Amino acid sequence: MEPHVLPLKTVRNPRDLGGYVGYEGHKIKSHRLLRTGKMSGMSKQDRQFLLDYGLVNVVDLRSPKECKAAPDDELPGVKHFNLSVSDEDNTQGGQADLARMCQRYHEDQYAGFEMMCQRYHDHVVHRHAQHTFHRLLELLANTRDGATIFHCSEGKDRTGLAVVFILSVLGVSEETIRQDYLYSNYLLNDYRAERDLELSRKDHNLKLRANMRILGSVCDAFLDTSLLLIKEEYGGMEEYLKNQLGVTPMLRDTLRELYLEA
Repeated sequence: MEPHVLPLKTVRNPRDLGGYVGYEGHKIKSHRLLRTGKMSGMSKQDRQFLLDYGLVNVVDLRSPKECKAAPDDELPGVKHFNLSVSDEDNTQGGQADLARMCQRYHEDQYAGFEMMCQRYHDHVVHRHAQHTFHRLLELLANTRDGATIFHCSEGKDRTGLAVVFILSVLGVSEETIRQDYLYSNYLLNDYRAERDLELSRKDHNLKLRANMRILGSVCDAFLDTSLLLIKEEYGGMEEYLKNQLGVTPMLRDTLRELYLEA
C-alpha cells in the first residue's frame, strides 16, 4: 500500500503509519503513529492541522546540539520528550570536526556513504541508542489515546530505524518495512534539489555535492547495514527486540493491543 503522507507544508517527510497490515492481518490504526522531520518553524496551518489530527506527544530523537539549534515549536496541550538516539554532542570542538569532514567530502565522493553506514551500525550496537528505542516503545505503550510524532532532522535515519523497530513489534512484513523506509527518498526530492542548488551557487565541487545528496537520502545499503548486523550478531530481529531493546511479551502485546485494529 502507498504510505499515508500528511498534508504538511513546513515539516519534512510527514507520514501516518496507519493502514499497514500487521500481526495476524490486523491493520495499524490511523491517527496514532506519526513520523516526520524536525518541527521547528511550522506554519500556523500545519500547527493547527496536527492539533486537529489528535497530536498528544512529540518525541525528538535528535542530539542536544540539534535541539538547541532548531528547537521544536511548542504546541498547546502537547507533551514533548527529548530522547536522543546518539549521546554524541560535539558542542566542544565541533567546528574543527566539521571543517575536517567538509574537507573530506570535497576529496572523497564516498565519504558520506561510509559515514552513513557507520551511523546505522552504531545505532544498532550502542547502548544509548538501544535505551532510547526502548524508552520510545515504553512511551507508546503508555499512550492510550491520541497521536504521537517521533522525528529527527529529516525524518529518515534515526526516525527510520525507530519505525523499523515499531513496525517489527507490530508484526508488519519485512518488505513493507523496507518500502516505508525507502519512501523517504521520494518525499525529500525537493529538499535535496534545493540544497544542491545552493551548494552549486557557492561553488562547492561535485564530490561534496555528491556526498550531500547521499547524506540527504536513504538506501537499501544503509538499512541492510543495520539489518544484517541484527541478524549476524544478535540472532535476528525478534531476539534483538527482546534482548537489546527490552521488548517483553507484555510490552509487545500492549503495543499490538493499542496500535492494531481489532
